[in-house]
Amino acid sequence: MKAQQASVVDRRSRVETGFAETLAGYTLAGPALVLIFALFILPGAAVLAIATTDWHLGAKTLSFVGAANFTSLFADRVFRAALFNTAVYVLMVVPSTLVLGLSLALLIESGKSLRAFYRAVHFLPFMTSLAAMAIVWEALLHPTIGLVNQVFGLIGLPTANWLRSEATVLPILAIIGTWQSLGLALVLFLAGLKAIPQDLYDAADIDGADGVLDRLRVVTLPSLAPVSLFVLIVVTLRAFAAFDIVQILTRGGPGDASVMLLYALYRESFEYLTTGYGAAIAVIFLVIVIALAMLQTRVVNSRTSRS
Repeated sequence: MKAQQASVVDRRSRVETGFAETLAGYTLAGPALVLIFALFILPGAAVLAIATTDWHLGAKTLSFVGAANFTSLFADRVFRAALFNTAVYVLMVVPSTLVLGLSLALLIESGKSLRAFYRAVHFLPFMTSLAAMAIVWEALLHPTIGLVNQVFGLIGLPTANWLRSEATVLPILAIIGTWQSLGLALVLFLAGLKAIPQDLYDAADIDGADGVLDRLRVVTLPSLAPVSLFVLIVVTLRAFAAFDIVQILTRGGPGDASVMLLYALYRESFEYLTTGYGAAIAVIFLVIVIALAMLQTRVVNSRTSRS
């Protein structure tokens, strides 16, 4: 009888302890859950709801149109151009940022002096307002008085109206995007290089991997894999979100040669006031971002499970 009573008391104690721990967990996580709901889930649901209507900004009435906005999107030449331009822009910016960031990080880390100066110089574009720097780029790329054409003319290289030519506008924007993201990639790669234990390089020397390329292939690149993945995701998301340079430098022109997803969203929602149509573009953009985040989670989890 006493054993049964003790068992009942013990079970009741475990239940009370479990309830207290659950309550404490919800209490601690509650503010974060409320913020996530208020700042992400609720606005996302609102955008999705607006995307199923024909609402015009400022209009007092709206009608439910279902998936008509999404059907119109993929039949819209401008949206297809924005999707294509964004993909091309990302494919130009991301690899160049990763390669240049890693190369500069290796060069800076291999040197013995002025490391802090080089870090600051390369990180400065990331800290500077791109809206202000875009004006500087516009002056540099001016077709007649711009420094770029002036220098090219002096050394015999062909000049161009860089921001008004369909053949050059997207590569120029990609160069500016790479320049702006390079500092972030550089700093992250430098942090990753600092975290590599010297013991790994010593072990590689003993095994015969004493050359620069051998050490890079056997030790450095495998050790930088987690950092490289993080840099890849961050730079890709930043490239997909390109808006400032398009708005200030090209406004999507010439024609639709430089229109991007976020600029198309802005133009439809706040210039043409077709807010329902713009919300559909926002949903497509959100799907792309979520897909990238899920890809990052899957890759990280697979690497963790293998290790």
